[in-house]
Order: sequence, then structure tokens, then C-alpha cells
Amino acid sequence: MQAEILVHAPGRINIIGEHTDYNGGFVLPAAIDKGIHLRIRKNNDPHHCKIYSLDFNKCFAFRLDQIKPSKEHWHNYFLGILQELNKLGHTIQGFDCELQSDLPIGSGMSSSAALECSFIGALNELFDLGLDRMEMVLICQRSNHHFIGVKSGIMDQFASIMGRKDHVVKLDCRDYSFEYFPLQLDEYQLVLLNTNVTHSLASSEYNTRREECEEGVRLLQDTYPEISLLRDVNIQMLNSQRAHFPEHIFRRCKHVILESQRVEEATSALLHQDFHKLGQLMYASHHSLQYDYKVSCPELDFLVEHSRPYKGVLGSRMMGGGFGGCTINLVKKESRSSFVADLSLAFAKRFGKELSVYEVIVSDGLKVWQQAKV
Repeated sequence: MQAEILVHAPGRINIIGEHTDYNGGFVLPAAIDKGIHLRIRKNNDPHHCKIYSLDFNKCFAFRLDQIKPSKEHWHNYFLGILQELNKLGHTIQGFDCELQSDLPIGSGMSSSAALECSFIGALNELFDLGLDRMEMVLICQRSNHHFIGVKSGIMDQFASIMGRKDHVVKLDCRDYSFEYFPLQLDEYQLVLLNTNVTHSLASSEYNTRREECEEGVRLLQDTYPEISLLRDVNIQMLNSQRAHFPEHIFRRCKHVILESQRVEEATSALLHQDFHKLGQLMYASHHSLQYDYKVSCPELDFLVEHSRPYKGVLGSRMMGGGFGGCTINLVKKESRSSFVADLSLAFAKRFGKELSVYEVIVSDGLKVWQQAKV
């Protein structure tokens, strides 16, 4: 009998708190019922590995002693994890695995983070690496930084691994402390509208935004030498230095500071089931992402603006890194059908594209189990 490891790592939604994680701020994500399903087993070869994608009917074969970046982008999510484990002195031997996803790529539901988390979870179990869940999150983040070349925060991987059914998690991205909050929406539900648009700007602009925020910190340190992250800055401090800031740097910093504040207000709104307040915060978040952080796009802006007249819609905003993907919408259940139908028609008329609609269930994070295989 040969041990075979089965893994499910979910994608995530983020209620509010966009582009705050790499600035040490707060985020409010949740794991969802869609994700990556992965099956892995040892192949008794010390070096050779095979990874097969059922969705794309493609096989990726490589040697563990020849890890180097691949021209196929999806390969690098695996290779980066292996490189980080190698740096830590963990021994991995040959394996075969196959994976399948029900997460739409480029939707803002973090299919790439789910891929990383499923893989690290599988390796941890298969080779008895002894990693705890937070260690796995941080290995995935370092892989993004060092191998993928995206200076991401930890929100996506954290939600995928640490998510809890029927809860959102408020994560402090400075010290990694976190708190779960029940997500009880009563007569409302969360509906994702996928523009099915992915813009090539996303990765390069992501790194640019991080550099702009770091520049803002450097400028603020001339007056406030004690700060190290935008998390340490309040809006009064930023406003007091506006004359010394390029306008675009000021706006990037303004978004991050106020967005972290919106997360705090959103958790209070959830505790008090003040869904109208939560919706207002979502609209404010999108406005900031559109005009101050400038990571939206015409398709996302169209959907948010066209949601406003509907009495059954309390809030809408872009979700994820930006330049495409989904809007997340807080919608009254009885209004869902007419809302989706109307926006789908308007969107197709304006852009000549179809929307995809997703209703997600907030679920547990990473699941790993073992079964015997002959």
C-alpha cells in the first residue's frame, strides 16, 4: 500500500481592506467553497517529479536538483515553494501529483494563492516536514517575493490556510495577530460579478504601488522617524506633510491609511449587523481604489456605479489586486435575480462581454487527509 495525500485549499473573498496587507494594515478576508483539489504521492525516485493539471490537460515534469524559473508561469508557483523549502533545509524526494480547480483564474479570488497553499500543505504532510500553518503561509509569501517576483502581502495565503466556516478573519498584517468574526448576513448575501477581464498591468503595477507606499514612508520619516510602515501613520500625520509629497504618492498613502480604518469600522458593523454601514464602507473602498490608488478599470467601475440605484444592493466594490476580476456585492436575497439580470444585460451592451456570476459560501481553510492506494 502507498500513502496518497489529498488536499483542498480554497480561494478567498475579501470583504474590505485592499492593498493594505503589504503596508502592515488590516484586512477582512474569508475562505470560500471553491478552490484547488490536489492529489500527491511519492514516486520512489529521488529527483524526478510530475505535476499534471486536469483542467488544462498539461503535465509539468522537472528535477528537484535543477530548480530554475520556467517560462510557463503556473510552473513557478510550485518551483518557488520547493526553492524556499530547500533554503530551510527540508528534504523533498520525487513525487507525482495532479490538480484540479473550480476557481476562475484572474477573478480576484486568489487562485494562485490556493495553488501554493494546496502544494505546501501536500508536501508538509507527505514528507512530514512539521510546518505549522503560519509557517506555511510565510513560505508561500516568500516564494512570491523571491521566485514569482511579486511583493505580495500575506492576506491571500493566510485566508486560504486559516479560514473558518461562516466567519471572516480580521488580520493584523504587521504582527500577524488575528480575530474571527461571525458572518451572519440574514436577508443579504454576497454575490461576485466577474468581468472576465484580466489586464497585463496587474503584476507590474502591484509592485509599483508597493514602491510608492514605501516612498511615502520615507518622506514621512523625515518628520516622524519612528514610523516603519504606513500602518504607523494616521490621516492627520499624512495631511500635515502633504506639501512635501508628490500628489500620486499622497493619494496612495491616503488610500492605505483610510482603508485600514474602514476594516476596523466594518468589523464593528458586522458585530452590530449594521449592513447598511457595511455597504457604505464598501462603496467608499471602491471610490478610493478607483481614484486614489488607481487599480480599478472601466469594467469594474461600470459594475459598481450601476449597482448604486438598486434598493436591494447595499454595497459594491472591486475585489483583489485590480485591473480586472470581480466586484463583490452585498445584495438582498430577494433582489439577487433582477440585479444580476439587469447588470448582465447592461454590461454586455456596454462592453460586448458576458459576466460570470458566483455565489460563494464562506468555508474552512486548508484541508489535508490521507488515504491508502494500492
